[in-house]
Amino acid sequence: MNTRAPAVDAKPGSKTPAAKDDFKTLPLSEVEKKLGSSPDGLTQAEAERRLTHYGPNEIEEKKTNPLLKFLSYFWGPIPWMIEAAVVLSGVVQHWADFFIILLLLLANGVVGFWEERQAGNAIAALKAKLATKARVERDGKWVTPPARDLVPGDAIRLRLGDIVPADARLLAGDPIEVDESALTGESLPATRKPGDAIFSGSIVRRGEIGALVYATGADTYFGKTAELVQGGRNVSHFQRAVLKIGNYLILLAGALVALIIGVSIFRGDPILDTLQFALVLTVAAIPVAMPTVLSVTMAVGARLLAKKKAIVSRLVAIEELAGVDVLCADKTGTLTQNKLTLGDPFSIGGVNADEVVLDAALASRADDNDTIDLAVLAGLKDAQALKAYDVIHFQPFDPVHKRTEASVKGKDGKAFKVTKGASQVILALAATAGKAKAAVEKAVNEFAARGFRSLGVARASADGKWRLQGVLPLFDPPRDDAKATIATAVAMGVKVKMVTGDALAIAKETAQKLGMGSNILSASILGDGKQKESPAQAASIETADGFAQVFPEHKFRIIDVLQKHGHIVGMTGDGVNDAPALKKADCGIAVSGATDAARAAAAIVLTTPGLSVIIEAIKESRRIFQRMNSYAIYRIAETLRVLMFMTLSILVFNFYPVTAVMIVMLALLNDGAILSIAYDNVQYGARPEAWDMRRVLGISTVLGTTGVVAAFGLFFLGERVFHLDRAHVQTLMYLKLSVAGHLTIFQSRTRGPWWSTRPAWILLAAVGGTQAVATLIAVYGIWLMPALGWKYAAIVWGYALVWFLVTDPIKLLAYRVLDHFKVETKMTTKAVTKPDAKADASKPTAGSGDPKADTMGNSQPEATAAPKPQAKPNPAVMPVSTSVLDKTLGEILLAGLAKDPEDAGRVIAAGLTQPGGPVAATPAPETIDKSAPDAEAKPKPDGAPQNQRHR
Repeated sequence: MNTRAPAVDAKPGSKTPAAKDDFKTLPLSEVEKKLGSSPDGLTQAEAERRLTHYGPNEIEEKKTNPLLKFLSYFWGPIPWMIEAAVVLSGVVQHWADFFIILLLLLANGVVGFWEERQAGNAIAALKAKLATKARVERDGKWVTPPARDLVPGDAIRLRLGDIVPADARLLAGDPIEVDESALTGESLPATRKPGDAIFSGSIVRRGEIGALVYATGADTYFGKTAELVQGGRNVSHFQRAVLKIGNYLILLAGALVALIIGVSIFRGDPILDTLQFALVLTVAAIPVAMPTVLSVTMAVGARLLAKKKAIVSRLVAIEELAGVDVLCADKTGTLTQNKLTLGDPFSIGGVNADEVVLDAALASRADDNDTIDLAVLAGLKDAQALKAYDVIHFQPFDPVHKRTEASVKGKDGKAFKVTKGASQVILALAATAGKAKAAVEKAVNEFAARGFRSLGVARASADGKWRLQGVLPLFDPPRDDAKATIATAVAMGVKVKMVTGDALAIAKETAQKLGMGSNILSASILGDGKQKESPAQAASIETADGFAQVFPEHKFRIIDVLQKHGHIVGMTGDGVNDAPALKKADCGIAVSGATDAARAAAAIVLTTPGLSVIIEAIKESRRIFQRMNSYAIYRIAETLRVLMFMTLSILVFNFYPVTAVMIVMLALLNDGAILSIAYDNVQYGARPEAWDMRRVLGISTVLGTTGVVAAFGLFFLGERVFHLDRAHVQTLMYLKLSVAGHLTIFQSRTRGPWWSTRPAWILLAAVGGTQAVATLIAVYGIWLMPALGWKYAAIVWGYALVWFLVTDPIKLLAYRVLDHFKVETKMTTKAVTKPDAKADASKPTAGSGDPKADTMGNSQPEATAAPKPQAKPNPAVMPVSTSVLDKTLGEILLAGLAKDPEDAGRVIAAGLTQPGGPVAATPAPETIDKSAPDAEAKPKPDGAPQNQRHR
């Protein structure tokens, strides 16, 4: 093993050894010499020394100086308005207002900075869980350290589905095919031979080979161009919804404030005092904390999903997962245990059953950790039998040939070949299989009817002609929790459709055991993917319980058809060829043990096998969605309450009901406490969630308007009944707005009565703490307020609680009215579209068996018809060692804790689904939010999509 230091002609300060030489074109022997390494790799000690010299194999993130980050909280439209209010207070010599507003401005910056720092720490922990690993030879042994620990001179092993972690030169072996579209834009795989250079970020599409690393991190071809893609960010549907809410409130505030200024000028009020008040009122009306609240909610939600063993790689997945109503799930490892056991072999022509297993074992390799290979090797009666043979060359499985092959030298010195793979492939390969074909097909069908997969085995002697040896049955039992989990999913309004490459009979047998339904279609009804499906085919896809004999391009088309019919589709996958479908799905889910390529394409990465973890993630995402929905209703209602009350008081009574300082304290105290909604207890909904802006705005308007009426009621009592002077009335109204404002959150957080879901202790503590502070300020007259005293403080609390109890039934009535209006709208739409919605599509067309079906379990044929744009990996999420994918979540969140609504579009990477007809379901009593008026299943009009969304 070579442990020499890197060549000394490296330029000082450069992280690339011998930077003046071109490692891509030098002879491999020269590369080894200059790197001070060999195909045997490095020692661990040498690797650690080089890691210190070259640095981690990752693209360095630009880190903002903490002080500059803190100061950024005082830069932007919202801080500018508060700072202008501070300046105006000084100009008119209102020094008390000046210092109080300045203090509150600083407090807001400290809270925002602290919350962002905490969120950053949470995201750093999640990134560590998604870190890519590499197969590296150190000290003569193969180990799997994080890819960020790779150094020039390391010998690595690349396999099908791997994302190349660093720039390297290929060592001895068979040619491989590599997808370099992330680097070159060329969608077709390129063939790379031993000695060729291979670049970080590309994907191994076929083959397996060793390579010698010559450049890492920022010195890689990908690393030098990564800065070009790091800056780009897409605005999601939910970001646009946040912007719409923000813009709506800003326009409303702007119009009303302009009206107030105009009237004040007309009345001859002091212009500077009027401007100061107008600025502060604008600050209170604009959703200052909305970006921070939603960012913290998302960060907390991502952390909760991680506890459920689901790592979010793109925050958009949280909202999308909450809306999923169709889940296309892989059979192997998701519905089944992925623990294959070998049955009694079917042998041909007098071949002994043990010989069939032995030949299959010779065509297997334990190092690859493939479930089929491990099952075959475990089926050997004598584990020592393989030691008598010398495997000269091994060709791993690939999706095109769908088989493995080994060249072997026997104990007698004679060479021969063995192969194992999908039974129909081996039948076509073996020239001698003609006579036995009928018997083999019968055996395969019998195995399939019992739920067994079939693996063909063949052997070739010196003449090169393949001779069929027999068929091995492999059984993958259903997961113990799969049946109950599927029943739970159905109760939640999620239809689980099985998607498998196995034969139709196997798929039907498994579906029957799991209670999924018997309408399993062969993917052959989709054709070759070049022709558009007919209405009957589309309807068959929508009503099917699952699909068998599926190729990757079929997955893509299944998702496309379901999306066109208004469904929000989740798709699981694990292979390199699943990447297009995972990207196409509204929520792509890479299952446990997925390839790097599948993980890069997916929005959620599972760290444990099984369907139950997906269902748990859906439940958690629905809870997160409801927290965001609750905050949106609360924020709009509070803005309407304060703005309308202030405007009407000034216009009608020529009276400022609260001072500028009071408004600032209202905004900051309430917004500070509302951050705790990210930790609130909520029950997940009985059906997939979809943003219903009509409902959000409707409920907000009802709560806000009721609050205005209540405020004027207390205003009347203060002046006409209690005979308080105007200054004490202002303190009275400040306390009322503060108390009633936070009580509103307990109404907005549930669709049922306010007591239907117990709030989290942290929410109660936050609200209780801020209202205790607000009460003490009002009672003792802190910060230039006239002291109100405990008597009137108690009256305010009693008054606010009574109105809280009155408002809650009004809220429930508003929900019923909006739900009734929604149903009538859907029925009207159905009546208009009924002639076109009637399609003969209700009759599902069953597909016939496909002779080219894949029966080799985890084998997946290569996509041949998937649209190129979808198949192209996105450079922005391609890993460079620890992967840019790992940084996506952190970048979005850490860059997005904005302080003003103009930045809100860069805050939350989540998706907005438009309202439509929800999926009718029979909810399980213990799993749904019983308080929801719309949790009761309603019949869906014929022809109406289940979950419409604008795309």
